Amino acid sequence: MRRLTYGLNVSLDGYVSAAGDDLSWSEPSDELFEWWLHEEQAVSLLLYGRRLWEDMSAYWPTRDQQPGTTPAQAAYAQNWRDTPKVVFSSSLAGAGGGSPADALGWDARLVSGDAVAEIARLKAGDGGLMRVAGATLGRSAMRAGLVDEYAVVTHPVVLGGGAPFFAARDRWLRLDLVETRTFDGGVVLTRYQTRR
Repeated sequence: MRRLTYGLNVSLDGYVSAAGDDLSWSEPSDELFEWWLHEEQAVSLLLYGRRLWEDMSAYWPTRDQQPGTTPAQAAYAQNWRDTPKVVFSSSLAGAGGGSPADALGWDARLVSGDAVAEIARLKAGDGGLMRVAGATLGRSAMRAGLVDEYAVVTHPVVLGGGAPFFAARDRWLRLDLVETRTFDGGVVLTRYQTRR
């Protein structure tokens, strides 16, 4: 069985984006960016919702060819292109004609059906680590009990609202702390595993 992680940059009050999907509050240091690169290099399958897929696919495919790109950004771009991806969306169409399942490019396939059922199917199979990327998809996987590990990268900013990292739940979710780390700028990683 594969393991599923869910991790994002989060404000001190628990939001991954401010109102209007504003992400400008999160400016990762070089140290934090290198940590995220290392995390992504350990992943064998990335799971995206439509919104984050559109942001990532608009930026990372050619980032390593842009002036001023750091070596870490170039490595992240290469890893992003090479890592298989599943994009969950009922409204996104494949680009360039053909089957939507193989028309997204950058080693991505589109799933328009039940995201939770497909994540559960993927998780039950063989393979390496999977990471759910994006708050809406992450909260769906969390509610379904599919997330094995949470990486909460807390920035010292209070947003007062926006898209929450954690899903509303009707019962408690018990976690075990497995790692903490402090980065430049007062950013703190707390990594938890789900108690099974």
